[in-house]
Amino acid sequence: MRAYLVGGAVRDTLLGRSVGDRDFVVIGETPENMLAAGFMPVGGEFPVFLHPKTKEEYALARTEKKHGKGYHGFVFYAAPDVSLKDDLRRRDLTVNAIAQDENGKLIDPWGGINDLTAKVLRHVSPAFSEDPVRLLRVARFAATLPDFSIAADTMALMRHMVQRGEAANLTAERVWRELARGLTAACPARMIEVMNDCGLLEVILPEVAALRGVPERRDYHPEGETYIHTLMVLDAAADLHLSAAECFAALVHDIGKAQTPATILPSHHGHEARSRTLVESLCQRLKTPQEFSSLALTAAAEHGNVHNALVLRSSKVVDLLMRLDVFRRPTRAESVLRVCEADYAYWPARRGTRYPQGEFIRLAIEAAKTVDSGAIACTTQKKYGHTPSKIAEQIRYARIRAVRTLSATSKL
Repeated sequence: MRAYLVGGAVRDTLLGRSVGDRDFVVIGETPENMLAAGFMPVGGEFPVFLHPKTKEEYALARTEKKHGKGYHGFVFYAAPDVSLKDDLRRRDLTVNAIAQDENGKLIDPWGGINDLTAKVLRHVSPAFSEDPVRLLRVARFAATLPDFSIAADTMALMRHMVQRGEAANLTAERVWRELARGLTAACPARMIEVMNDCGLLEVILPEVAALRGVPERRDYHPEGETYIHTLMVLDAAADLHLSAAECFAALVHDIGKAQTPATILPSHHGHEARSRTLVESLCQRLKTPQEFSSLALTAAAEHGNVHNALVLRSSKVVDLLMRLDVFRRPTRAESVLRVCEADYAYWPARRGTRYPQGEFIRLAIEAAKTVDSGAIACTTQKKYGHTPSKIAEQIRYARIRAVRTLSATSKL
């Protein structure tokens, strides 16, 4: 069996990066031979197998021909006469079209090694334009390898693909898969910039694209524009090592500013509620997982209150804690605070500095947790009978007193 290591494992090894999954392409074999050798079949449209011991993926060399729209519109041909060069030609970028044999010899028919040296992302062949998912993949690779440029002819081809409507054939599932992976890349804002440069952003994230040119008050936002602010927050999120769900919340937390009435610009009073409405619609369209949508909705609605935590009345702080669901879902509340910290630390001069509002909210949570809800419930029930609303009221008052004491003694 002639099996070659291909794709990201070869690329990342040459770049000195850590290697994740290892994928192989097999030349000159048939599905029957693979099964006879103990390989286990997976996948549907073309023959892919798992190694009987390592469980790594081995795919038969194949070619593909476009016959319809979108990334489903392909006919695959996998047979012993398909060469390694033919298989590598169908791949997206030259840096992903390098193979390595069992002796460590590199096979590079499309110039991927030169492009790695030059730090260029370049499409392998015109067949690149047949698969709209590759638009997202290039954007993601640009975020993963932020010191790489995109070849001019590749960017021109990407723009042409968008202009002819190929991006409209992308399904929500494939968009979300690539977007989520790019959000935890080294420079996630670069993914958004590439999507914007080729016109893809307006197709799949029009709410973010609409932030371009939206003015900000320069006394609060020296960058002066909401779109730029959003990209800076996204990169701050990466610097703070936020999770994919937290980075997504950072990306969409301010999208309501695109709908701010022109009469109040550059102020954005009430944008949190507008953002929440738009985030809900966006998450439904992209079919985002519940973990992502729930956090994004909460962060969009509450980030303004978190930023103002030091000047809120104690009763408002307790109400905020309840909306953050800190007693039942403390990890989500912490994620909201991390998103708000990225929103605070977006400006370079603030990187690495304290976020006092976040510190105060965490202290307020601990103060509120000192309230003995059970004891209060028993006392209230003895006095007023079984009245759940009265019990909840008394617990709330006790938490307000605890937070008020904290506010009086805190030096934040």
